Amino acid sequence: MNELSTPKTPLTIKDFTSDQEVRWCPGCGDYAILKCMQRTLPEMGVTRENTVFVSGIGCSSRFPYYMNTYGFHTIHGRAPAVATGLKLANPELDVWVITGDGDGLSIGGNHLMHALRRDVDLNILLFNNKIYGLTKGQYSPTSDLGTRSPSTPQGSVDPALNPISYALGSGAHFIARTVDTAQKHMPGVFKRAHAFKGASFVEILQNCIVYNDEAWQGITDKSVAADRQLLLEHGEKMLFGAEGNKGIRFCPEKFALEVVTVGENGVTEDDVMVHDETNRRLAQMLGELGANPGEPVAMGVLYARQADHSYTEAVLGQVADRKGKTTLKDIMYGGQTWEVSETITS
Repeated sequence: MNELSTPKTPLTIKDFTSDQEVRWCPGCGDYAILKCMQRTLPEMGVTRENTVFVSGIGCSSRFPYYMNTYGFHTIHGRAPAVATGLKLANPELDVWVITGDGDGLSIGGNHLMHALRRDVDLNILLFNNKIYGLTKGQYSPTSDLGTRSPSTPQGSVDPALNPISYALGSGAHFIARTVDTAQKHMPGVFKRAHAFKGASFVEILQNCIVYNDEAWQGITDKSVAADRQLLLEHGEKMLFGAEGNKGIRFCPEKFALEVVTVGENGVTEDDVMVHDETNRRLAQMLGELGANPGEPVAMGVLYARQADHSYTEAVLGQVADRKGKTTLKDIMYGGQTWEVSETITS
């Protein structure tokens, strides 16, 4: 840990707030995420000098301007690649990647996949509003089937991509989900992601008030939130509902999770599953919850399991091993090289 890792005096939300005018549409969910980050970083005990935000292109990618830290506003979809280089150049930095469902899962899908596969020590936040906002409302990889937009005037014909399933399929070791309006829930997720050694992936359900307003209303509205959100806690029963009597049970016949009501049809709390965030197969099933009527959407840490291998340490180890042992000429001529000794003419 270097001298920049711990602030000399306690910092506040004002210390992490830049002097730039925030330029998002009034009512955009990005405001809530920004304010939550500015409020939570001081609680983590980090410093501005040791913190970097890297973004791509999109509404969410204006994030670095509004943080009084270091930051890079890069190019479309390439934020994970730039962030990887930054982390390898200075592994002491806390590097956050800010991306959106279009930026991260469309043009940047390959870069995001490899950052997760390599388990680079990055904190990746994906703002998912199920639409392209900055470029005026085209459908995105996470848009619902049938979404009408300037790019799909008759309705999209491809099924939506599930970011949680994508992250799991890419080999991520930390996967979580929260929502822009959950100001009490989001800080805890950010802290867990920051504390994880490796690539942490957080999907944030975020509302675009102009081009896809109320896209998450069926999950976030106060009248349904208790019945539509399953708040996960490692080692705790997966109970939810306005009365706290609904739960998740594993059905071996279907090899799937199902919703049950405690007290009905002989169901007791003993039938309700306990969340195990180290179980990858359970995380896959939890990530798919919410697709069917009556199912809640899993929130919190779905999967967290420290990897045995560290990509960052492995790369830095190779660099350290060669340091001082070779010259530039040795490197250039040390591989598969050949010499043309004569000129062949026709």
